[in-house]
Amino acid sequence: MAILAHILQLVGWWIAPLIIFLLNRKSRFASFQALQALLLQMAYLVVGGALMVFAFSSFFLTMAHHSADKSGPPPTIVFVLFPLLWLGFMGAWVAMLVIAIMYGVKAGRGEWAEYPLLGRLALEILKIGPGGSVLTEAT
Repeated sequence: MAILAHILQLVGWWIAPLIIFLLNRKSRFASFQALQALLLQMAYLVVGGALMVFAFSSFFLTMAHHSADKSGPPPTIVFVLFPLLWLGFMGAWVAMLVIAIMYGVKAGRGEWAEYPLLGRLALEILKIGPGGSVLTEAT
């Protein structure tokens, strides 16, 4: 199930890791791997949403600024900005693809590999230590 959480996020987006996370709460390993994949998908949605807001706002602001000159060519920014945004979306997707495959293989080996930044957050949310160790409460 841990492998599926990583690999299915490529086609099931955030829904597949969420289902695996909810169904496998008893397994610390599977829930940790599924939560990491879920957090990666949430970060991807935030970055994608920010890029979309930036794209639409820059497009409409540019068109509003150049609306007076109807006979002139389109603004140069359109030909520069949109290929850069496309590269941003594709770069984020390729990074997600590489991370999903790499950590899916590690999960298949039984490694407690942590995503950069998101792995520690997943450990804190699940209240487990590195390597799946049980945290004891300090009293």
